[in-house]
Amino acid sequence: MPQIDPSVSAERWQLGDAGRAAAGALRPLIPRPAHYVASPEPKAVQTLQELAGEAEIATDPGFAEVRRPYVEVDYRTLARAYVEGTGHAGWEPHDEVATRFEEAIARHTGAARSTILVIGTHGLALTVWLGRRFPLEPSAGAFWAALGFPDLIDVDLATGAVRRLP
Repeated sequence: MPQIDPSVSAERWQLGDAGRAAAGALRPLIPRPAHYVASPEPKAVQTLQELAGEAEIATDPGFAEVRRPYVEVDYRTLARAYVEGTGHAGWEPHDEVATRFEEAIARHTGAARSTILVIGTHGLALTVWLGRRFPLEPSAGAFWAALGFPDLIDVDLATGAVRRLP
């Protein structure tokens, strides 16, 4: 989990100590070698730092979280409706999210070559992209609601298989 600070935008939140420890605990599950790329948001970069150890981490704005206003009240209800397809005023349109995410994947799939591509991203953006590209069962909203902080999702681009690790 990030250190939530309503006085700064969510894009600048830092990863808390518990979040760093949780990410570090997942490090053994990442195959080596890997190509690491994160959203430029500090919490995503810091999560990937814990997973990557000494490996280099690239950043790409295509993996940033959905642009939206800060919502303190009823955020989870609004966010779940958003990933299920509801367009909210001031929230980044779904097609824009899916397109920028897909383009970032294309850029980094080539850079990863024969290694695994490990992406440090955010729940809303990932869920919107996955929901546009692959069927999420039982629904995009249920997938998003079940995401952990952090979580490892294995996506096979060739088969469309999406599974949570471990």
